[in-house]
Amino acid sequence: MDVIFNNFYRKKKVLVIGNTGFKGSWLSIWLMKLGADVYGLSNQIPTKPSLYKSALLQKKIKTNFSDINDLNSVIKIFKQVKPDIIFHLAAQPLVPKSYKDPINTFKTNAIGFANILEALRIYNKPITAVMITSDKVYRNDERKKGYRETDILHGIDPYSASKSCAEIIFSSYYNSYFKKSQIKLATGRAGNVIGGGDWADNRIIPDIVKSINLKKKLIIKNPQSTRPWQHVLEPLSGYLLLGHNLNLKRKKNAVKGESFNFGPPNNQNKTVKELITKYDKNLNIKNKKNNKEIYEAKLLKLNCSKSKKILKWKSVLNFEELVDFTSSWYENYYKKKSLLSNYDFAIKQIDDYQEVAKKKKLIWAK
Repeated sequence: MDVIFNNFYRKKKVLVIGNTGFKGSWLSIWLMKLGADVYGLSNQIPTKPSLYKSALLQKKIKTNFSDINDLNSVIKIFKQVKPDIIFHLAAQPLVPKSYKDPINTFKTNAIGFANILEALRIYNKPITAVMITSDKVYRNDERKKGYRETDILHGIDPYSASKSCAEIIFSSYYNSYFKKSQIKLATGRAGNVIGGGDWADNRIIPDIVKSINLKKKLIIKNPQSTRPWQHVLEPLSGYLLLGHNLNLKRKKNAVKGESFNFGPPNNQNKTVKELITKYDKNLNIKNKKNNKEIYEAKLLKLNCSKSKKILKWKSVLNFEELVDFTSSWYENYYKKKSLLSNYDFAIKQIDDYQEVAKKKKLIWAK
């Protein structure tokens, strides 16, 4: 059994909200590896195929299939599970879909987010809650230095705006109800996550994988757009560390009620084209004309100095490593006679990731 994160998660009841999604599935696997008793809350399995099913998580986790837009159902699940810790990742995560269906995007990402906070308020038991939003909550003015947690919240497109709303809702609930509460909570901001087991539409890695396996041209838009690419385990290590830090005794609480960025160093930001070329330099690429009605920032960077200073967190993998981690998972998935199951390969990658973190002497990996 792993003793990292100071053995904090061992034998804890952890409710992962959005556990059937890409990040939620990886987080569930890591939590089980840490000895946690993991439960799930999700309205559906969002993709086919999915990491949730390919890793057989439906046999390992009791998932409550319900909608976070139904407050009474959320409260009922809280009472049934009696969680010690909550990770809220459930969301409508796609920018293009937010343009097609803005109302449901706002319902899930803002009102659904508020429902989790309201359920915490009504349930009113000692719980640690890590609430996940996005790196796209900031007013994007294409700055090169990266956005800090104190910068203005202002999403332009429906997805980004819904996540900005979630942060404002969090601040309101924290200051109105949780400031002196036994409930300990904070938000995490990250995005542009890649890794094995992602099958979502309109995301670059699934598009690359489909292109390779179907032997079709990879059609992309905005090849020169720069993003803070990071492997899925990077922000998850931050979320887990944040949950642990919420329970540390400090003279001054610098974590509770706060927001934290989790992203790679600025020199690791790469263009879409650089990511594609690193994954497979032989891919046949065709540029797609950008829809002028859909806004997409050309440059997006996060300043993670707050996470580094307070949580002692920083990213582990360099650009080559994160692409290799990703491509090797899909290679294992498509092997006709793979030596490791999808679950075991995910465990292996978590082990490998932790080893790199230990070599870099990161505090959570000791």
